[in-house]
Amino acid sequence: MSEMDTDPKNKLARKLMVDLSIMTVIGIAMAFIGPFGSFEQPLAYRLVAWLSFAYLGYAIYSPMSFVVEKLGGALDLPRPGLWVAAVLFATIPMTVAVWSIGFLPGPIRIPTLEQGLTSYMYVLIVGGGVTALFYALESREVAPDARAVSQMADGSAAEPVQPDSQIRFLERLPPNLGTNLIALEMEDHYVRAHTDLGSDLILLRMRDAVAELDGMDGAQVHRSWWVARSAVEGSRREGRNIRLQLSGGLEAPVSRGAAPDLKEQGWF
Repeated sequence: MSEMDTDPKNKLARKLMVDLSIMTVIGIAMAFIGPFGSFEQPLAYRLVAWLSFAYLGYAIYSPMSFVVEKLGGALDLPRPGLWVAAVLFATIPMTVAVWSIGFLPGPIRIPTLEQGLTSYMYVLIVGGGVTALFYALESREVAPDARAVSQMADGSAAEPVQPDSQIRFLERLPPNLGTNLIALEMEDHYVRAHTDLGSDLILLRMRDAVAELDGMDGAQVHRSWWVARSAVEGSRREGRNIRLQLSGGLEAPVSRGAAPDLKEQGWF
């Protein structure tokens, strides 16, 4: 694996380029369609306006992905519901921006309640639709795989399976991390691989990473976490929530759906 492939900055730059390319296509398409009465304007004006709205919308809505992942991981909340709330919230500053831009360079007029709600709904339709498109393209909705939990007839802890050349995911790890995998953590559009030597981002969906770990003794304990069983040092409770304490000082949340199987197999 080249240094270019493992550098998080290069991965983020590539993602930004892809996302902005998509937003450019959407902006151009909206300019030619001319929705919400904008078709009455000249094409050049529509192109400038809709491309500006597309890029501005990306700047406002895109950070919601970070918020959703952090809240979802910390509180074990469903991502679809969090995304709906995030889009509803992000549409507020986007509506203010769209309304204000429409009055430039002159003075900005304060909208009436009806005008404000109408503008909000227009922005919500577009912003929600684009966000849904990105969510569909990048969704990593993965239910905890019961097959990944070790099956022991007597319920005792299984002997750790030593990593070997058949574990495809280990080939993705940079040499400086070794192959003693502790856990995988979903982080935005990547998985962060934690080993006893450090961590690094891997450009891969969680479900694909879990599939490539077939043969290792571990389980996807949460939508955002896969954990090697040999790395579990203990557990602790926070009300109804359970967190696994891992080697290296890491902690992984356990989803309520995965908790019964993990408890039955002696993980905690």
